[in-house]
Amino acid sequence: MADKTTHTFLFVADRRGAAAVEFAIIIPVFVMLLIGIFAYGSYLSVVHGVQQLTAEAARASIAGVTDAERVSLAQSNISSNIGGYPFLTANDLVVQSAATNGAGTFSVTVRYNAADMFIFNLPSLIPMPSPVIVRTAAIQRGGY
Repeated sequence: MADKTTHTFLFVADRRGAAAVEFAIIIPVFVMLLIGIFAYGSYLSVVHGVQQLTAEAARASIAGVTDAERVSLAQSNISSNIGGYPFLTANDLVVQSAATNGAGTFSVTVRYNAADMFIFNLPSLIPMPSPVIVRTAAIQRGGY
């Protein structure tokens, strides 16, 4: 009986495998955290790129005289500048609307479908936001 008690005490007191057990508990949480940082960082980069393209298109379109000319300027600005955004593809970017309201503010709305991004093809370990990104930029026409 004493031998069995001594053996149990030695088993409980032995700490040689503690690091491996702690590692096995922590590593899945750490990997999920890294995947989440990477996925959301990529997504926020795309959202920021869409917002910047929309703002640039609104600023470029202010030179137009009519709404049709402004829309054309906005679309040409987006198509010429999209190459500077590596996560964006031109086929998924659409100028949804561009018009002047009654107060003389010209608005450009751009819609981007990010469903083809690699982060939406990852296993669903983390919840992801909507793959459709819609951003609007407005600029005042004329005087102050």
